[in-house]
Amino acid sequence: MRKIWRIKDPNPAGQDNLARNLNISKVTAQLLLNRGIETAKEANEFLKCSLSSCHDPFILRDMDKAVSRIKKAISSKEKILVYGDYDVDGITGVVVVYFTLKNLGAIVEAYIPNRIEEGYGLNMEAIKRAHENGVSLIVTVDCGIGSFKEVEYAASLKIETIVTDHHGIVEDRLPSAYAVINPLQRSCKYPFKHLAGVGLAYKLVKALYENTPFFAEDFLDLVSLGTVADVVPLIGENRVLTRYGISELNYRSRVGLNALIDASGLNGKEVTSWHIGFILGPRINAMGRVGSPQKAVELLLANNYEHASGLATTLNTENRNRQKIEARILDEALAKVEKEVNFRHHRVIVLAGENWHPGVIGIIASRLAEKYYRPAILISLDGKMGKGSGRSIEKFHLLEYLVKCRELLIGFGGHEAACGITIEKDMIDRFRDKINHEAAREAKEEIFSPKIDIDMDIPLNLLKENIITEIENLSPFGTENPRPILVSRNLKIKDRPRQIGRGGFKMWVTDDNITCEAVSFGRQGLEIPEPGSGIDLVYTPSMNSWQGLSSIQLELKDIKM
Repeated sequence: MRKIWRIKDPNPAGQDNLARNLNISKVTAQLLLNRGIETAKEANEFLKCSLSSCHDPFILRDMDKAVSRIKKAISSKEKILVYGDYDVDGITGVVVVYFTLKNLGAIVEAYIPNRIEEGYGLNMEAIKRAHENGVSLIVTVDCGIGSFKEVEYAASLKIETIVTDHHGIVEDRLPSAYAVINPLQRSCKYPFKHLAGVGLAYKLVKALYENTPFFAEDFLDLVSLGTVADVVPLIGENRVLTRYGISELNYRSRVGLNALIDASGLNGKEVTSWHIGFILGPRINAMGRVGSPQKAVELLLANNYEHASGLATTLNTENRNRQKIEARILDEALAKVEKEVNFRHHRVIVLAGENWHPGVIGIIASRLAEKYYRPAILISLDGKMGKGSGRSIEKFHLLEYLVKCRELLIGFGGHEAACGITIEKDMIDRFRDKINHEAAREAKEEIFSPKIDIDMDIPLNLLKENIITEIENLSPFGTENPRPILVSRNLKIKDRPRQIGRGGFKMWVTDDNITCEAVSFGRQGLEIPEPGSGIDLVYTPSMNSWQGLSSIQLELKDIKM
């Protein structure tokens, strides 16, 4: 599917201003402007990326109440349960809060529900067991904002609940918890609205550690892991916390993470946000999808390397298992698309299948959304019931469309880009028709065409090593702070492209002044051009080191002949 190239308009005056005041290249200046950074002061703060720019945690609504209640529980020797989600964000958040409460002398346990047996969020049976074990306070991490009945049930058992959750709030309704910490509440004045679940956990820790000898910053390695893996916007505080966290991660001071890094084949390498998103994060996520998430918690809590190494091996094994399951379901889903989806009428892909592991259907939905550039919801059937997971595309707010279909669903939750649903099997066809009817009525046709946002159109010979070094200073890269994408035109292919990996290729390109190696890793589905062809290239530049030599490399995003 051909992509629409959206090249951002250059701002020569802004480039001159930032380049002059900050002593940077005009290329880097334009990249800053593209990210909404227009003044030298803003640019300086962005590049310095200081922890001091983060906001006071007590600005968060109910933070003072939460801190007072937790301190009361600690002093009166109440048993506290830290209850999280089974993804990387929830697992790292639970570990951060658990460690903190332990340091403060609390009687505390950590709990992650099993995705298959218990589902997402608080559940009645877990609350009942907590009551039987003497728990009087539950602190949620990355879940709970929609657990209305569960919070009421806990209260009936004399258990108070503190909810910390970054997920969307449906129709302004909040659970009747003792405290609710979520910056998306209308009455919450916290300036930054995009914290991950582990980011909110960090804010709670920061508040609890005030006037103590402990430092919340000791957890920034875990904060960066959960923040990047949860694909929240890497801007503002998220970027600051992640940048410092990745630096901490590379100190290799946490035994469990060190073991996981080694088991993942990253020993001796500098870990980046890319490694978190594509290597470390999936291994932890695999435990929540097809294994036991408690094993991942145990790994991150470990203080013995030998024990941690064994757990890291388990995570590797479960990740390979997840990949096999995922490959089978993807093949079945693609076959269903060919038979069941009419792209003239279906703007939202809704598929259901027996024996689809509910732990991996979200990944498959993401693959389909990327391939067909349509929101995709996959439903795993178990008898008369189905559990679904969805992923969206730009400018299609998935949660808002689920609200329009709520009468057909048993339950649902999520945000703009992803969702989870519970639905009766007999209602799936009606749901598919309804969400597609709403999409046809409200969504504009152009949002269903794939696009690629390009930062600059530049001559290839403008690329120099110092510019690429400056570009790296904009990291960590992620959602809303993507790795810069450039386009260079009228290039020639110097040699015959060589195939690499699964569908990838390498080739040398030149503008007759500079020659660079261009690489496709097979993820974009690009056709291999013929030698001598004239081409325009869309790419991300980087420095490639090999046997002590460094050279400029272009990672291909798109090609036009």
